[in-house]
Amino acid sequence: MRTFLFDMDGTIVDSLADIAASMNHILAGYGLPTHPVDAYRLMVGEGAASLVERALPRDREDLRVDALAKYQARYRTEMLASSRPYDGVVAMLDALVARGDRLGIVTNKPQPAADEIASRLFRSGLFAVIVGDGEARPRKPHPAPALHAAEAVGSRPGECLFVGDTAIDMETARAAGMTSVGVLWGFRDRAELEGAHAQHVVTVPDEILAL
Repeated sequence: MRTFLFDMDGTIVDSLADIAASMNHILAGYGLPTHPVDAYRLMVGEGAASLVERALPRDREDLRVDALAKYQARYRTEMLASSRPYDGVVAMLDALVARGDRLGIVTNKPQPAADEIASRLFRSGLFAVIVGDGEARPRKPHPAPALHAAEAVGSRPGECLFVGDTAIDMETARAAGMTSVGVLWGFRDRAELEGAHAQHVVTVPDEILAL
């Protein structure tokens, strides 16, 4: 195991507050009820379209397209207002690289946003590949993004650990033939990760070094 592929939101970056603030801004603009920040823990993970669908009231599906466009525009300007790497993550990533491991990001966040967040919050060259949501490829839990990342760094799926905080990430790992690692500092809990058959569950970033 010499390649570590990481989800972004809830795994290496604590971005929940910025996601919630952007979506609540859009909801308030329509005069609709907003949601507590913690409620967004269960809304994220499957891309912006799914987030918008879950945040809107069930009787306002007519707003989906407009709300998605407005959310994406708002989040693009606010996505780094308070987002930061989780405590211990940078040291863990540096330690992996120092021992010769290859790192990548596989996220359902749009590619431009994933690239910018990675470049602003982490040092240049830390990640050998960043795979975000793009028009030409499916999103997680489809294995294509993870397999593309593995190929880009010259690794076979069986040589990769896929690290994430949601069932979507565990399903992605299983579909891609990679070892799944669930983290407990993110957006979801142990029950979800174990229910999605996580092969490893870690409580702090340093535990990843021992896998």
